[in-house]
Amino acid sequence: NAARFREACQLFTERMLAGDVTVGMSLSGAMTPAGIGMAAIVPLMRAGGGGRIVSIASINGLRGKFGQANYSAAKAGLIGLTRAVAREVGAFGITANVVAPGMIETAMASELPPQVRQRAIDETVVGHLGAPEDVAATVAFLAGPGARHITGAVLSVDGGQRM
Repeated sequence: NAARFREACQLFTERMLAGDVTVGMSLSGAMTPAGIGMAAIVPLMRAGGGGRIVSIASINGLRGKFGQANYSAAKAGLIGLTRAVAREVGAFGITANVVAPGMIETAMASELPPQVRQRAIDETVVGHLGAPEDVAATVAFLAGPGARHITGAVLSVDGGQRM
């Protein structure tokens, strides 16, 4: 559910076609068995006595982002979905949490205009973008035994970008 489309969606100037694709990839895929989503894995986890669900959202699902109404809405919906699922499956030994990265140093980020990248860096308090390994380490923690009593949480991996 970490799909990311770069089509900007200014709500009042676009027909939202790109928004439909973004919402479909980010939110519907997380729910439905066809999207290999939670509906497919929860029964397996219940049968196995427990498990961990870790959704990948975005800080833009928490704060909103100009030009990305569709993406922000999809990620906010994913956060709500994951928290609702956490309430529903906790009694079965299943935890459900969200990792919400800020801008991460990826191939896609390297293609952004320099001023956009710099603005994201300037938003952080650590002075640099995160690395994919930062997100992976957070997911590994939430998927591991040290997080057995953490559920319904949203962990931002953003260097203070949303603070």
